[in-house]
Amino acid sequence: MTTDSNPAAAPAVRAERLGATLLLTLSRPATRNAFTPEIREGLAAGIAQARADASIRALVITGSGGHFCAGGDLRGIAAATRDPAMDGAAWRERMHGTQRWIQDLLTLDRPVIAAVDGAAFGAGFSLALAADIVLATPAARFCLSFMKLGLVPDCGAFHTLPRVVGAQRAKELMLSAREVDAAEAKALGIAMELHAADALLPRALALAEGFAKASPLAVSLVKRAMDDPGALAASLDAEANAQALAFGSAYFKDAVQGFLDKQPPPFSWPKA
Repeated sequence: MTTDSNPAAAPAVRAERLGATLLLTLSRPATRNAFTPEIREGLAAGIAQARADASIRALVITGSGGHFCAGGDLRGIAAATRDPAMDGAAWRERMHGTQRWIQDLLTLDRPVIAAVDGAAFGAGFSLALAADIVLATPAARFCLSFMKLGLVPDCGAFHTLPRVVGAQRAKELMLSAREVDAAEAKALGIAMELHAADALLPRALALAEGFAKASPLAVSLVKRAMDDPGALAASLDAEANAQALAFGSAYFKDAVQGFLDKQPPPFSWPKA
């Protein structure tokens, strides 16, 4: 653990080797661990470390400060929309840059466990879905909030969410952009177990370390048999094209400016 008194000087993602487990902790609680470039780069580096080191038998991803990940850094995205160089091709390349490490995570031949406390919103929800096992606290909240800004889900959610909850419920969660609390997340199969906040990470690490004694070949074969690399690649390509179009839309530009001005989103799902 870092003891640096200056949070800005500390790594955006702490990578800690604990036995046969690599623990990645998103460490920007002041922004609820939103996907800044530093967070993305830290995750990419940690995933690359896991892929390169066969002695790492499991990967655990969590957040700090009572948050998992609040999703995209909207201030950074808003600034990019004002850049005249950001045309459709530039947005697609930006998406592909993020997708490279998401694809590496989704195809990792070791178990991935997400320990979720607090908000897992937008791409933060997608990050949790990229794990093989999701553990959560009663305070966890999941939301594919993209529709509120005129965007589409990214970071692999088109591929992962229907596999977890089925096509109809996946469409509802994507189109409604509504929050799912911890109890519903468990009922839907998004979260496998719920634990108190002080028990969450110990349980995740215990599950991860259990794989140190499992057959790495058998684990790899199970994951490979359950995955469909061709479908994943096609889904990520469709996602990049769709999000590039959405980023360039007038709706998104107006909606993100409204968010920065603390205005309510133009779209909300009617309550039942």
